Amino acid sequence: MVAVTGAPGDAAGSVAPAPGADASAATTRRRVLVVTLDTIADRMAGPAIRAWEISRALAPEHDVRLVTFGRCTRQGEGFEARHIGVGDFRSEVDASDVVVVQGFVFNAFDWLQTVEQVLVVDLYDPFQLETLEVDRYKPTDERHRALAFALGELSLQVRRGDLFLCASRRQRDLWIGHLAAAGRINPETYDADPSLASLITIVPFGTSAEPPRQERRAVKGVTAGIAETDKVVLWGGGVYNWFDPLTLVHAVDRVRRTVPEVRLYFLGMKHPNPDVPEMAVATRTRALSDELGLTGRHVFFNEDWVAYERRADHLLDADVGVSCHFPHVETEFSFRTRILDYLWTGLPIVTTAGDSFAELVAARGLGRVVPPEDADALADALEELLVDRDGAATAARDAVREVAPEFTWPVVLAPLVEFCRTPRRAADAARIAAERE
Repeated sequence: MVAVTGAPGDAAGSVAPAPGADASAATTRRRVLVVTLDTIADRMAGPAIRAWEISRALAPEHDVRLVTFGRCTRQGEGFEARHIGVGDFRSEVDASDVVVVQGFVFNAFDWLQTVEQVLVVDLYDPFQLETLEVDRYKPTDERHRALAFALGELSLQVRRGDLFLCASRRQRDLWIGHLAAAGRINPETYDADPSLASLITIVPFGTSAEPPRQERRAVKGVTAGIAETDKVVLWGGGVYNWFDPLTLVHAVDRVRRTVPEVRLYFLGMKHPNPDVPEMAVATRTRALSDELGLTGRHVFFNEDWVAYERRADHLLDADVGVSCHFPHVETEFSFRTRILDYLWTGLPIVTTAGDSFAELVAARGLGRVVPPEDADALADALEELLVDRDGAATAARDAVREVAPEFTWPVVLAPLVEFCRTPRRAADAARIAAERE
């Protein structure tokens, strides 16, 4: 039977309080394992970045190991980072007190259901909805198999997790529905905390607490066809099927007639994980740009992925950050991580309505929100900010600077940092274990 409270294993020590602080504030050091499937390297996508930053946030107080089943070519910063094989995973978990897991892991390791470790399940990416778009152009039977696999993974995660992380209030509503359907909202978990905050907590994606610094120009005056005086609209991430870069290309085709110096720059066309192929919409975007005669003149594609520490070089060369998507259910529960980089670097934002960030942009005056698939409205918003019509861009930049600190990694990860100081099994852990036996 599994213990209900406390962390398994012996404490490895404690972190002394700062000079002059109360000695009772000392934190017991835990052995924390952070698990990702993504590539850990200079060029990282969202899942790896999040796992990396979680590891950095926990490392000052705990002994942290970041492991990936993918490629790892990067040294940890105050923590160990390395590649592991499937056969290594059980020993890694056994040597831990707390395990933070993201992605498709539970399907491959059914023994995770019975380990004594405290399991934190990171649900910031609703992959069961994402798979509907990732596989959209595949045969229907393949799509059903992919969805069934995603739902199977999610079912195992929901059944076993002790703490669940999500990225927004909308996502929390989504996951509470899943938890309720799985029987995890029950007398034990409800009586322990009627708010359910101890079962599922909001931990958004974050951005650096350090101000961005441009080591050297990366777009203006460097990319052939983009002068230092041009106006750059930045698409700050990958091009995936659930996004709508096509309407954006049509909008830029309109804007160039009134703002001839407009330049649309796609930051990363090639995903750093070699297992992720180029999406169909990326191919269509290139074709549309070519058809309109914009490629190399008003639309530019950076073929490779930008190194994590070098992204500021590109972002600080931009005038406006943009994010466009279709009115999908994936949009409803998404958390567009690229917009955080726009906040970090003080960019006015133009985004499509429908997700939680669009609500933030509208409520806090961070830029402009436009209807989905409306090229004319998108063109007008871009033109307004590019030329700073009636001070629109200036006001947006001021608002962005005010909001940005709310999304730094130390702020957003605070609930997880606090949890790891006194980790605990879920209130219903003992009953679930007994039912399993």
